Amino acid sequence: MSTALYRLARACVRRRGLVVILWVVLVAGLGGAFASFGSTTSPAITIPGTESQRALDALQQEFPAASGARGTIIFKAPEGQTLASPEGKRAIGAAVKEASEVPGVVGAADPFTTGTVSRDGRYALVPVQFQQTADQVSPESLEAYQQVGEVAEQQGIHVEHGGDVDQSDVATGPGEVAGVAVAMLVLVITFGSLVAAGMTMLTALIGVGTGMLGLMLTSHLFDMTSTAPILALMLGLAVGIDYSLFITSRHKQLLGEGLDPEEAVGRAVGTAGCAVVFAGLTVVIALSALSVVGIPFLTVMGLAAAGTVAVAVLVALTLLPALLGYAGTRLTPKNKAGRHEAPDARAGLGFAWARFVTKRRLAVVLLGVIGLGVLALPAADMRLALPDGSSAAQGTEKRAAYDLISEGFGPGYNGQLALVVFGDSPQQAEQVAGDVTRAVSGLDHVVAVAPPQPSRDGDVMLLSIVPQEGPTSPETAQLVHDVRAAVAPIAKADGADVAVTGSTAVGVDVSQKLGDALPVYLGVVIGLSFLLLVLVFRSLLVPLKATLGFLLTVGATFGVTVAVFQWGWLSGLIGVTGVGPLVSFLPILLIGILFGLAMDYEVFLVSRMREDYVHGASAQQATVSGVGHGARVVTAAGIIMISVFSGFVLSEDTIIKSMGFALAFGVLVDAFVVRQTIVPAVMSLLGDSAWWLPRWLDRVLPRVDIEGESLRRRLAGGSDAASDGSAAAPGGGTTRRPGTDGEPDQERELIEA
Repeated sequence: MSTALYRLARACVRRRGLVVILWVVLVAGLGGAFASFGSTTSPAITIPGTESQRALDALQQEFPAASGARGTIIFKAPEGQTLASPEGKRAIGAAVKEASEVPGVVGAADPFTTGTVSRDGRYALVPVQFQQTADQVSPESLEAYQQVGEVAEQQGIHVEHGGDVDQSDVATGPGEVAGVAVAMLVLVITFGSLVAAGMTMLTALIGVGTGMLGLMLTSHLFDMTSTAPILALMLGLAVGIDYSLFITSRHKQLLGEGLDPEEAVGRAVGTAGCAVVFAGLTVVIALSALSVVGIPFLTVMGLAAAGTVAVAVLVALTLLPALLGYAGTRLTPKNKAGRHEAPDARAGLGFAWARFVTKRRLAVVLLGVIGLGVLALPAADMRLALPDGSSAAQGTEKRAAYDLISEGFGPGYNGQLALVVFGDSPQQAEQVAGDVTRAVSGLDHVVAVAPPQPSRDGDVMLLSIVPQEGPTSPETAQLVHDVRAAVAPIAKADGADVAVTGSTAVGVDVSQKLGDALPVYLGVVIGLSFLLLVLVFRSLLVPLKATLGFLLTVGATFGVTVAVFQWGWLSGLIGVTGVGPLVSFLPILLIGILFGLAMDYEVFLVSRMREDYVHGASAQQATVSGVGHGARVVTAAGIIMISVFSGFVLSEDTIIKSMGFALAFGVLVDAFVVRQTIVPAVMSLLGDSAWWLPRWLDRVLPRVDIEGESLRRRLAGGSDAASDGSAAAPGGGTTRRPGTDGEPDQERELIEA
């Protein structure tokens, strides 16, 4: 592989004008198509195969008038007044008439007719039924809906608009821009060059732009949630910067060793590019494996993010070499006098840290494992649910409507359960509905059960159950199980079918389905990635150590995320205004993303250890050298990813905020605690056994040559890997057996000092 990437990079340098033009044409074409067709994302989440989804599908078929989005307008009379006064009734009546005339609205119910007025008469709910689903409601209809009740407000009545009709999109903002700005600053400090930093950032932005444009166009072909593009943007931007950073850093190092620019680009892509390919492949595997869960919106999210990562790898291997070719020798490291020279990284902080860790390896491993284990403790109390109005940011109308309903009617009115009875005849459906109503009414945490509503044919009945607590509370989640347990014997005895749905029921079913799929998902991701790492590093213990390190990372990340978003610890520092359960799909999504990113750093660091070990260094020397040479780049990459993910913490959307926080903290733990501290300590403890591989397996496995050994042999033998007849560049060498005396004495002394 190293030879093929070497040839590709040199070809891109020689034909850099054509490469740049092709990428510009591709981006322009995608941009033009997006401007013409736009995108279609939806906030709706469907989970086929679950009881709650089956009930929702039945409601759309049997109650078409109620299958669209539903809004709720909440009215609150001033202190000392009631809405039952003549003035209040006139204001409410005018609002009901106005809501009924909103384009796309099927009808709006008078609260004095339906009985949705609080006992003290100060609060009233006006349900508004739309014909279209939430993502199909036009902006004009939504604006008209938001203006309903202005007459009542002029009389001092407090009015809020809620329901699932809210279709506000999650958009990027100043937080994300700040993250990119910090990433640019880190690049400038890392490279000491605006040119190198600018090219690295430019390629990353082109890569994520290309991926996002393609993704938004594919939204016309697949149902895509509004969260999927944000996740793709997060990952595409972060890994795009990291991959370009890794190759550019190796290119600068080779320039400092005296190679000409074209040869330096070829060698950089032939060695560091191999690590980029396999790092990207692990991320793609982890994200694509989300399809085994069997939940369509998660599959789309995973494949969308995997696509942007694949584009980032392609950009780093083609466009970046072309831009480096334009830069020429301007990226060659310089000393204080302005002269070109190769920096002596062996005396840097990376080598000092590596020597410190390996000398105290046992204490470092114990302290790291125990510390991360303590951080993981809150994960035992993790609760999962779908987000509701209580998790919305303070000051938003969605949160205001939720709070006003809770204040006037109780939190249960924000998350009513729907119970659907399917009968063979109207008589059977009516009888079963009556039996079910009596059974459910006696359950704990049930405030009320509305009278059954028949379908057009009468063989399907709909009952609404008002819980005592809010939709994300443990009591309401338990109520879903209690209702299902109570109605199952009735349905079985009468030969009918009864299904429970609603936001809480959907959340319970999602959590159950994800819990069942998690072992399969972990098996697929870890199994495939383990095989890939065995292939790359030709070792069994190195992949095993990498996987165990990931478990430490994900445990600590879950624990801290629960402490902040569920328990509320230090939540005010990042603007979390509503604590509660984590969103149901966050754990499995986080596992997939963090696993891929963790393997990024594993490949970046350990590939250099492998390279030095194969080229003659002892296991101890290779460990110190690998961390010493890679610490600066991995540190910069970690800070960049943390900066990019932290920018999304400023989002008002709870899902995006929690996802950004968890990813930022996960990268912090993995890059700095696990990969740069625990990993070298473990590698030092293992010694030569870290690279052990059974001989029979060594013969069976194909050689991918991530360390560039075949490329080195070709160049040392005077044969250009590109087969173009050019002379071998300086710096080529021959392979030495580990432990032979081929390393310069000065470098060996520095490493072992």
